[in-house]
Amino acid sequence: MAQRALDRLLNAIEGDARLDRPGHRLEQGLAFAENLLGVTGGRARGFLHGVWLGHPLHPVLTDLPIGSWTTALVLDLTGQKRAARAAVGVGLAGALAAAVTGLHDWQHTHDNARRVGMVHGTLNTLAVALYGWSWWQRGRGHHLRGRLAALLGYPVIMAGGFLGGTLVHRHRIGVDQTGGQLDPRHFTPVLAERDLTGDRLHRVRAGDVDVVLVRADGRIHALENACPHLGGPLSQGWLRDGSITCPWHGSQFELRSGESLNGPATAPVPCFQTRVRDGWIEVRRAPKPTSSPPGSALVHQQEVRP
Repeated sequence: MAQRALDRLLNAIEGDARLDRPGHRLEQGLAFAENLLGVTGGRARGFLHGVWLGHPLHPVLTDLPIGSWTTALVLDLTGQKRAARAAVGVGLAGALAAAVTGLHDWQHTHDNARRVGMVHGTLNTLAVALYGWSWWQRGRGHHLRGRLAALLGYPVIMAGGFLGGTLVHRHRIGVDQTGGQLDPRHFTPVLAERDLTGDRLHRVRAGDVDVVLVRADGRIHALENACPHLGGPLSQGWLRDGSITCPWHGSQFELRSGESLNGPATAPVPCFQTRVRDGWIEVRRAPKPTSSPPGSALVHQQEVRP
């Protein structure tokens, strides 16, 4: 019963086109502010997305306000007024950091996920306002008002957290969108070498996987075609300084390793080993046996033979 009610609520949010107009305006405002602050490229952009961390930074920061405000709730119940106010203040600082990174990630979402993100952000903003008022009232000695504001804010932040989980588990925002399979485990011919011309990107098929091929720096590079962020086609992107850029949101990946150089993608693109045999380019999934203990089943699955 509860699950059905929640599904109906989520469907209503995802289908509400009225959220699109304020969403577009917010996106334009964010783009203007980030351009003004110089955050649209380079290390600042990658830092806010969490490229250095290996996964989005925003979910890490959301634990701070939820944990701190839960602590404040317990401290209020035990009558520790000063400690409760300090916990509320720590939660506010964490919430502001989470808001910055969350907005940075949200502007690279689309359609239903964008609408859910709008409601998620609105609820979190309301919670921040309530907890900010709680912190202010506590500082003025009005602890009863501060507790009341915190009690009102707690279910709001929980509802916002539920929608945040929806963005991850239902819409896969921040989740690696690449296939993740080990195939092809053996070298598979995908393209005649004579057809790989210049620095042009070529989309080919290796078993069940789309692969993008490119000749650069005297080598043939092969990466999975789907961008880890939202599955954008890398074969429609462009090359620059030994890297490939996704055409959808500008995520940049190193050709040699697939490592993410710039967000919003935080996961690397899977790479393939390449060789030329009898005039054909062959590829196979690059094995990573170091990811499992020696002798494990996964290692044996990842072993490939020429």
